[in-house]
Order: sequence, then structure tokens, then C-alpha cells
Amino acid sequence: MHINLNPDKRYYSIGELAKAFDVNASLIRFWDKEFDILKPKKNAKGNRMFTPEDVKNLQLIYHLVKERGFTLDGAKTHLKEGQKKTLDKFEIISKLESIKVQLVNIKNEL
Repeated sequence: MHINLNPDKRYYSIGELAKAFDVNASLIRFWDKEFDILKPKKNAKGNRMFTPEDVKNLQLIYHLVKERGFTLDGAKTHLKEGQKKTLDKFEIISKLESIKVQLVNIKNEL
């Protein structure tokens, strides 16, 4: 799951993220409560506003839980024990997927 972040955007609403991840907003709220790694700000109305760092962490949680089949407890343990190593691997995979999409687009233009 690779979400393209707008470099000019500082915050993302829960609705934007739910749409980008194709999940219910309630799942993102649940993950926010379950995972300490997520630290969204709340605006004056009390709505969660996620930073680009939060979005990267959501991608990592999504990858562990939805793509690799980790339980929530398993994902939490994995994040605590090897967060840096996991994040590095995940970022490499994300970059490679992005490059693959670009190469396929180039191939299709030939």
C-alpha cells in the first residue's frame, strides 16, 4: 500500500486517509487508540489531523496487519522490537513499488 503524500500538505483528515487506504474511518480511529506510534493532532472541533509521519506509520500498520496478517498484538510487538529495521525495509519496498509503477508507465508509452 503506497500513499502518495502531497509535499505541501501538513495534515490529512481521517476521511482522506480512510479513502486512500480504502478502509472505514472507524478502523483508523481504532488503530489510533491501539498504536502509540500514531500521534495525530486534534483541531478545534476535535477531529484528528494526521501528519505525513503519521501517514507513514499508518502505512506500516496497514502493511503488517492487512498485508502480512499480523494480529494487533503481533504488530505492536514487531513495531516495538524492530521498528527502525521494519520501517527501513518497508520504505525500501514502497520505493521499489513506486519505481515499478513508473517503469510500467514508461513501458506502456513505448
